[in-house]
Amino acid sequence: MVGLGGAVATTAVAGLELLRLGAVDPDGLPLAGVEVGGVPVEVATGLAGYGDLVIGGWDLDGADLRKAAELHGVLDHRQLEQAGPALSALTPWPAAGDADFCHNVTGGNVVLARTRRDQSDAVRADLRRFREEHGLDGLVLVNLASTERWPDPAAPALQTAAAFEEGLDADDRSITPAMVYAHAAISEGAGYVNFTPSLAADVPALLELAAARGVPVAGKDGKTGQTMMKTVLAPAFRSRALTVEGWYSTNILGNRDGLALDDPDSLSSKLQTKGSVLDSILGYPVEDHVVRIDYYRPRGDAKEAWDAIDLVGFLGQRMQVKVDFQCRDSILAAPLAIELARLTDLAQQRGEGGVQEQLGWFFKAPMTADGEVPEHALHRQERALLDWLAEGAPTR
Repeated sequence: MVGLGGAVATTAVAGLELLRLGAVDPDGLPLAGVEVGGVPVEVATGLAGYGDLVIGGWDLDGADLRKAAELHGVLDHRQLEQAGPALSALTPWPAAGDADFCHNVTGGNVVLARTRRDQSDAVRADLRRFREEHGLDGLVLVNLASTERWPDPAAPALQTAAAFEEGLDADDRSITPAMVYAHAAISEGAGYVNFTPSLAADVPALLELAAARGVPVAGKDGKTGQTMMKTVLAPAFRSRALTVEGWYSTNILGNRDGLALDDPDSLSSKLQTKGSVLDSILGYPVEDHVVRIDYYRPRGDAKEAWDAIDLVGFLGQRMQVKVDFQCRDSILAAPLAIELARLTDLAQQRGEGGVQEQLGWFFKAPMTADGEVPEHALHRQERALLDWLAEGAPTR
């Protein structure tokens, strides 16, 4: 995991340990208890069990994960005590960061590398060591880092795999830290998941490399709270022929992700993914679609999202829907990151490289193999995932 010391990653590590101890039920894990062909999905498909996962990763903050978890304040006291030994045993590896791409999140736990090539080589060495130390059968890199500003997507280094390799050697600064991790993972044959809004494996150069190496890639930007609700409500409005005249969305959160988004460049990256779902679901542009995200430190990980929806129905009569989602950012995100690691590994087991469209259920801006507009409606995305899982079900 990139961003191992962040709120989402520490919650994921703690959650897996609490599951192992039998201290919690698998609430919030979408695939827990799912059956395919009448048998548990793990048995039917070869999907790795939760207890089979081993986690390591990078962070700009070198504190062990117990200290990080105490700072984030997601776990309650009992959970922190129970998962404490496992969290204390994990310390993030030095990260390949660049403050120019994420101004508000910095730290001293940085890999000593002069160029982008040196950074990629260091990440690749970490992946090889991790695989060997734990005797792993599969390896997936999940990007949970803070949101980066976007580079110019048309930069020459991002257009072909060969140009990207040259860019690494030339220390081309259109190559972002997220792309460095994606390149390292794909080069080492490790699946790559981008849970952030940052531009990464979806640039032409890395898509080409992933297809050539037969490595699965998925992303981007985990669909957890407000946008998840939009992809449930918008199809319902369309099915009842209710015209959405306007949709005002605002969020407040005070965790490290919120701090990163307090930087206008990082915020711009986030708003691009949050604002992309409505028009494709409804089939027409919503002219007054407003999305705001504000950093509000007192809330910490306790995020709150408000939606004010203006509808036009029969006889031109106007109606309104109000939604107030008081949620926990990391409690929603961590189980999705865990499931994505399992599913990307399953794609590797099946020999399915390139863009994993069936994983679009998890993302605000799902990647598509042909670059076309993705499906955003949650119920259709779920069906696509379950159909894909059923391909590995036993016959009776």
